[in-house]
Amino acid sequence: MEFKQSLAQRIIIAFALMSALVAGAFAFGIVATVHLVEERLISTVLGGDLQRLLLMDNVAEWSHRPRPDQLFYYSGGPDDFELPKDLRHLDPGFHEVFREHLSYHAMVEVVDGRRYVLLQDQSDFEERERVLFAVVVVGFVLSLALAVFLGWVLARRVMAPVIRLARQVRHRDQLLGLAPPLAPDYAEDEVGQLAVAFDATLGRLRDALTRERLFTSDVSHELRTPLMVLASSCELLLENPAIDNRARSQVERIARATEEMRELVQTFLMLARAQRDEGAVASQATLKEVSDELIGVWRDTIEQKGLKLSYVSSGGLSTLYNATFLQSVMGNLLRNAAHYTDRGFIRLTLEADGFTVEDSGVGIPEEQREAMFQPFVRGGEKRGEGLGLGLSLVQRICDDQGWVVSLSSGDPTGCRFHVRLGNAESAKLG
Repeated sequence: MEFKQSLAQRIIIAFALMSALVAGAFAFGIVATVHLVEERLISTVLGGDLQRLLLMDNVAEWSHRPRPDQLFYYSGGPDDFELPKDLRHLDPGFHEVFREHLSYHAMVEVVDGRRYVLLQDQSDFEERERVLFAVVVVGFVLSLALAVFLGWVLARRVMAPVIRLARQVRHRDQLLGLAPPLAPDYAEDEVGQLAVAFDATLGRLRDALTRERLFTSDVSHELRTPLMVLASSCELLLENPAIDNRARSQVERIARATEEMRELVQTFLMLARAQRDEGAVASQATLKEVSDELIGVWRDTIEQKGLKLSYVSSGGLSTLYNATFLQSVMGNLLRNAAHYTDRGFIRLTLEADGFTVEDSGVGIPEEQREAMFQPFVRGGEKRGEGLGLGLSLVQRICDDQGWVVSLSSGDPTGCRFHVRLGNAESAKLG
């Protein structure tokens, strides 16, 4: 059985249930004991009264009267002392008798064949029982309320170190290489063992992140030199008038791929630096500056496919952002739109809090949208030369910078990517 309550709630519930069981058993024991003892006392007192009456029985005249709250009957008695029919079947001993709407305690004695019955109204006894029951119920409720309060206090004290440990683990500084261990702050108990386990796990995670950052940084850095050689070679080939149009087209294709690879390497290098050094300084640019540059880069490619490129910008776009990251996010979305749109339009809209890239392409089914931001996942129509890393890189950059990217359907077809950049205070600049 899976419990949905929190651990603190479980402690309170367990404490309340345990107290309810103990208090309930104790209350039941009190009521039962008092009832039994009082019944025994009444039986003894009532038996003694009957014996005193019997000692004064001279058969001819009854010379002793019972107490005002008692009724006395015997076989063959005169007038009111005559034994009623409803009492003639009672065996000797103590009984509880109900007559009309009243209840009585009865003591029956048989002497020389004559049956004597002494009744006593038990209204006082019932009143005492009601008072006792009310006191027990009130005590039970108060004890349950006290148990809940004590359980809440106990849960807070028990859960305090667990909550503090959870906050420490969630803190992003725990992934830094110089983060202090957690275990020394806790006693050698279950929470301390949990802290030791977190230290071991976070240590392995820090090592893995360090290896990843070093690998990304080193590979990105080493790839820059051969990419520069490729770019320079393409420029020299394009300046050669001897190459024909077909060769020139292939060289231009290589040059574009080289430029895209250079931008990708630069982005990965920036990500590695930003994750390793939060204080790293990066080049900054406004949203409009980046969009103007990318529109100039992609306009010819988009219009050569017969597509209409719309560019809508609004004022008030003076906030500075990490230029490399913003260029990579917007460039990947424009590239993705160009690859998957055969006719219609591509629209880039700048807004106060971000930008939107829309297209009239093939679109992405709703059930596949979330997976599109995973690495090496491509659309249903495998086009272009990409590996399915563009949208995953967009998601990674947005997560790193505190931006939010969302995907929805276009109108009437295609995709609509919206990137919310936030304000200057929330934007990371490096």
